[in-house]
Amino acid sequence: MTGAARREALCVLARSMYDRGLTHGSTGNLSLRTDDGFLMTPTGSSLGALDPARLALLDASGRHVGGDAPTKEALLHLAMYRERARDAAVVHLHATHSVAVSVLADVDPANVLPPLTAYYAMRIGTLPLLPYFAPGDTALAAAVGAVAGRHHAVLLANHGPVVSGTSLAAAADAIEELEATARLWLLLRGERVRTLTADQVADLHRRHPR
Repeated sequence: MTGAARREALCVLARSMYDRGLTHGSTGNLSLRTDDGFLMTPTGSSLGALDPARLALLDASGRHVGGDAPTKEALLHLAMYRERARDAAVVHLHATHSVAVSVLADVDPANVLPPLTAYYAMRIGTLPLLPYFAPGDTALAAAVGAVAGRHHAVLLANHGPVVSGTSLAAAADAIEELEATARLWLLLRGERVRTLTADQVADLHRRHPR
């Protein structure tokens, strides 16, 4: 994919997510690994109105070298990339149902959502909840980096989900599956549910390794 095509793909996905209500205002940020660095959405920008030519460009060390200033969560994205050499994209949203789950007091921080569906088990697996840190805090990036080697998806307390993927499409599919499952789980709270068994989850992972 050419540099121009990468820029266009990132902006098209961002606009689609904004239009479908997966983020709002100037919240959320996306990034792509390039041959020699990273493309990121600019700080304070709306995902519904990005200009491909103004995306932030960072070199391989994370230094801003072109375009508008990167998202304040740039360190969070870079922490994911450092621990996940195979992954090519990171998506962070403030999607309503995922954020709703992130503020609940009675969830398991080691694995926030149960395996309600096969696609959640395949695309997310285990979802840890990280403690609250202010957006852009270096401690937040460090907390993400500490678990990113084991988890490509994390939920930030009182904030929202962060997901990396081997491609932009893979990261988008995973974070949208996470949001759909969060919505489903909230709808079912108080009801008796039948989750996938550990054997069923293991079988899915054998059939569909990441």
